[in-house]
Amino acid sequence: MNSALLDCVRRFADGNADKFGVARTPFPGLFAMRATAPSELQYAISKPLVALVLQGTKRVTVGNRSFDFGAGDSLLIAADVPNVSQITRASGGVPYYSLVLDIDPAVTRSLVVEIGIAHAETGASIRVDPTEAEVADTALRLMQLLDRPASIPVLQNQLIREMHYWLLTGRHGAGIRALGVTDSHADRIGRAVALIRAAYSEALTVEKLAEVAGMSLSSFHHHFRIVTSLSPLQFQKQLRLIEARRMMMSEGILASNAAYAVGYESVPQFTREYGRLFGASPAKDVRDSFGKSQIAA
Repeated sequence: MNSALLDCVRRFADGNADKFGVARTPFPGLFAMRATAPSELQYAISKPLVALVLQGTKRVTVGNRSFDFGAGDSLLIAADVPNVSQITRASGGVPYYSLVLDIDPAVTRSLVVEIGIAHAETGASIRVDPTEAEVADTALRLMQLLDRPASIPVLQNQLIREMHYWLLTGRHGAGIRALGVTDSHADRIGRAVALIRAAYSEALTVEKLAEVAGMSLSSFHHHFRIVTSLSPLQFQKQLRLIEARRMMMSEGILASNAAYAVGYESVPQFTREYGRLFGASPAKDVRDSFGKSQIAA
């Protein structure tokens, strides 16, 4: 583990983390995470990212696979995949800290061209590996710019690019390369995923999604499941339910209103599918979450 990087992230996160433990840096797509206690289960459909864990431990589950990792490890999520995450070790004395970078498709494509990668097969969408020294060193130099604000506009882009380069050429490279190869299976599925994210509350047909991806129906189904672990309709359903849960928890919206807002026409159907994904009815889930927050306060 890079102790200098941990020190930089600790100082920044302790002074800038919001109520959710997120401390956004001035650098595009880079933020620090901080937690002083184990977290509840968090449901999300993450965009491609890499998380460098510096202290504490975390568990991420995708489908029937769980990944436990801690200080000195990096988590790569190389596709839009539904996942359940939980910080498993953190305390007031020894908080959880990580540094998270969103993978920039434009930077990745540019590097792939320069490196000369002609094609890439769709690989594992999530993996955990030891953080490489070059990645940690670049992250440290980025965080050190925070003490020299005048240098940020001049140096941030090249350091973000360098961090992508080391990720692309290192242990995580196989998972990232397909994101940068134009017209690869991952690239095509990404077009369909972008449409689902933008119009998740609308009735999207599989035929329309396959057309956007430029694939036959059978090929689209096959590669969509490889990349995301779900069928297109399952993906949209989970996205709707996760967004509805966010509305209820963060904005206090009633379950029925949230159901209609994300595209459901039947509240009973929404309630059944919500319970299957989250393990409780919308009302009970909100009630339990509110009770826990009151206790924590």
